[in-house]
Amino acid sequence: MAFTEYKNLAAVLKEFSLHYQEKSLDYDAALQAPANLATEITFNLTELAYDSSEAIICETLIFPILKAAWKPFIHELMLWSHQAIELNSKLSGIPDYLFAKKSALGKIVMDKPFVAIVEAKKDDFSAGWGQCSAEMVAALQLNGNVDIQVFGIVSNGKFWEFASLQRGVFYKYQQSGDVYKLDELFSMLSAILLSCQLQLQAT
Repeated sequence: MAFTEYKNLAAVLKEFSLHYQEKSLDYDAALQAPANLATEITFNLTELAYDSSEAIICETLIFPILKAAWKPFIHELMLWSHQAIELNSKLSGIPDYLFAKKSALGKIVMDKPFVAIVEAKKDDFSAGWGQCSAEMVAALQLNGNVDIQVFGIVSNGKFWEFASLQRGVFYKYQQSGDVYKLDELFSMLSAILLSCQLQLQAT
């Protein structure tokens, strides 16, 4: 069934026998977002109807922030937008964004492993985590490596929540990001992408 059929995190945990835990996200609190990103996000928040649909949330807030955080990691990671992933009839669909290993065949080829999934939700974080966690399960199984840690992010543009999945345990991070605290949010995303980079370098 499609990822969107999973309406909350508990349904995914039960379906795939995952254990739930919470933990802290370690990140460099001194890191600062690029000045041009701060300018763009401030403009978008001020001048655009940024929360009128999931599409505009993606375009005006989520994608610019993801792209800025990704730039230091472009040699190992590729950022994909609205690309389908399909494991089987139970797990298929189109994540809003995902990070994967950069392919040696060029930027138009999506390679594995998939290391982070990002889901945009206008209002409903519960449904967002149902969908995102199902996508994380699919990514983990498609990777074919139980040691790969897959990260998940759900955001309504303003608020960002984070999790990871590895070896049958779903870890929800206790900190959440806030677009109005852009330096802190940028630092959190950078920490997650650094973890993804280090994994890829080790495999």
